[in-house]
Amino acid sequence: MASGQAGAASQPSVRNLPDDARLWIFGANRPLAAEEASRVDEETARFLEGWATHGEELLAAFDWRYDHFLIIALDERRAAASGCSIDALMDHVRQLERELGVNLVDGSPVWYRDGEEIRFASRRKFRELATSGDVSGRTVVFDLTVQRLGELRTGRWELPATSSWHRQLLPSEAD
Repeated sequence: MASGQAGAASQPSVRNLPDDARLWIFGANRPLAAEEASRVDEETARFLEGWATHGEELLAAFDWRYDHFLIIALDERRAAASGCSIDALMDHVRQLERELGVNLVDGSPVWYRDGEEIRFASRRKFRELATSGDVSGRTVVFDLTVQRLGELRTGRWELPATSSWHRQLLPSEAD
């Protein structure tokens, strides 16, 4: 796992941001090689150094986890993101997509663990996998919809399928 620190010494790492920090999680549709992850780190750090809303600098940091997930956290106690600053973040992530040839912005896949491997599938395919018994309610899924850093820290991001919104994709007799 790479951990990013945006900006100068006044900018925190994700571990130093408060639990109520706003969160965006983007999943890459393939694991990134070390040099690609390094590029994500460098370019995201540079982006966050200059990230602002209505001329006010935003206090944000990022993590790169499991070779798949870009996590951006924003301490809204200093300043909240505006529509324009969120658009700028999305433009940054889409630029990374183009440069690396990966999908990051598509939030529709279901991300899950298959042993130690991280996989993703369409919701329809995940439902089929659940029906066939290839995944179950105990399958660990990643909930990219968590919105606060505290949710990530307390295990609301990586959890059994029956403990998240993913349970709706499981057969009714799911464990």
